[in-house]
Amino acid sequence: MAMSSSVTPGLMSVVLGIVPVIVAWLYAEYLHYAKHSFSSAKAHSDVNLVEIAKDFVKEDDKALLIEEGGGLQSASPKAKGSSVHSPLIRFFLLDESFLVDNRLTLRAIIEFAVLMGYFYLCDRTDVFSSSKKSYNRDLFLFLYFLLIIVSAITSFTIHNDKSAFNGKSIMYLNRHQTEEWKGWMQVLFLMYHYFAAAEYYNAIRVFIACYVWMTGFGNFSYYYIRKDFSLARFAQMMWRLNFLVIFSCIVLNNSYMLYYICPMHTLFTLMVYGALGIMNKYNEKGSVIAAKIVACFVVVIVVWEIPGVFEWIWSPFTFLLGYNDPAKPQLPLLHEWHFRSGLDRYIWIIGMLYAYYHPTVESWMDKLEEAEIKIRMAIKTTVALIALTMGYFWFEYIYKLDKLTYNKYHPYTSWIPITVYICLRNITQSFRGYSLTLLAWLGKITLETYISQFHIWLRSGVADGQPKLLLSLIPEYPLLNFMLTTSIYVAISYRLFELTNTLKTAFIPTKDDKRLVYNTIAVIIICTCLYFFSFVVVKIPQNLV
Repeated sequence: MAMSSSVTPGLMSVVLGIVPVIVAWLYAEYLHYAKHSFSSAKAHSDVNLVEIAKDFVKEDDKALLIEEGGGLQSASPKAKGSSVHSPLIRFFLLDESFLVDNRLTLRAIIEFAVLMGYFYLCDRTDVFSSSKKSYNRDLFLFLYFLLIIVSAITSFTIHNDKSAFNGKSIMYLNRHQTEEWKGWMQVLFLMYHYFAAAEYYNAIRVFIACYVWMTGFGNFSYYYIRKDFSLARFAQMMWRLNFLVIFSCIVLNNSYMLYYICPMHTLFTLMVYGALGIMNKYNEKGSVIAAKIVACFVVVIVVWEIPGVFEWIWSPFTFLLGYNDPAKPQLPLLHEWHFRSGLDRYIWIIGMLYAYYHPTVESWMDKLEEAEIKIRMAIKTTVALIALTMGYFWFEYIYKLDKLTYNKYHPYTSWIPITVYICLRNITQSFRGYSLTLLAWLGKITLETYISQFHIWLRSGVADGQPKLLLSLIPEYPLLNFMLTTSIYVAISYRLFELTNTLKTAFIPTKDDKRLVYNTIAVIIICTCLYFFSFVVVKIPQNLV
């Protein structure tokens, strides 16, 4: 097996770090098997039947705790009474009760490592071959609409959820609807990459703007309603956005900006968090929210519209946000970050505005549904006609522009198609209550499908390279290969979604900030030591050659 890139300190760090976890997991599995074998042997005798039943109940409860993310937080009184350093020490000492309690967490870590190994195998070795991308409009549209038809036949669902604001069945921009929205956009976004469907470039820009709009909308709604600005919530949010991408960067030696969606969403999530978190006890006042929205616009205008300010602010973070495309080495390191973040610099604020007025719009819709049918139909028809007219003019005079010209208008016009879609998708009570749950399911794993596509669906073969090739598991049979690689790719993406959430629950306690800080410090120290040792092991022999 030949490798297309040399072993890096980052990859070596992961390999060295996973070895003790494998040992601990195997030992934990052995202990679990031995314990249950002993329990089973006792169960066949007629002695202490009541005690055996109680033991099984305790085991079930313990398994449930681990499934729900008990992770590194042992429930035993002895563990609770130990020092804050006990989990790490008990791990390295192979403490039996600790390992059994955290067996499923260890298993999740191993599974995640195996999937990262599959990333490397597909994209950095010659075990599997590559093929070139090929675009055929008929095939592209056929596959997409086939998925929509299958989704409609198999997963059409009518939801009867109640509004969180007034308790009635309004469901304006409900969760099912937004997940479905993300799903059908993500399918087109991924197919655009797979088939190199360059003619849909402008549509993809709109889709990314929709994702960023949802970042503003969703985060504002959460913080405005829940008022939860805790350290735990912040850590969970950052984990969800960056856990997978960090390990992808380490294992495959890629820059953070290669996966530009992740830093973009992280930035705009942090900006929403900061906007609402500062003086958050005054968020109930409309004037304060208005001032915060205006402040967000001012910040964006200053940073992105005034020449030189962007470079001055972000140049200290070049180590994190810099990107050098091997195909375009002449571009400045911050060019990609400036371009990507600038395209959607305003739309997250529009999402915040829509979230703030969400209860008001629901109230209007509630009154509209109770109005006479003639008035209701007249208003809905008027709204639909206005939305369609706006959409038509945007499509004719903005969307049809060439991509370079379109990019200039995009930051100021992307709110138009988003608003048109929202109006039409929510025009009637029944229509907004429908969703295609297959697409909604795909919408839940958009982050994982976005990151995974680079390595187990497409291929670049080199560090920081754009995925210009396709992974080929069945050479010379492009459609069969598409079917097989897509099936594996979606399955792995879903498992990564599940593992990310499992490990998040295990390592980020929700009501114990001291434990969270301890976990963070421990991870930093361990990673630093592993990287230093790996750097010595990898780099010194290379320099001696």
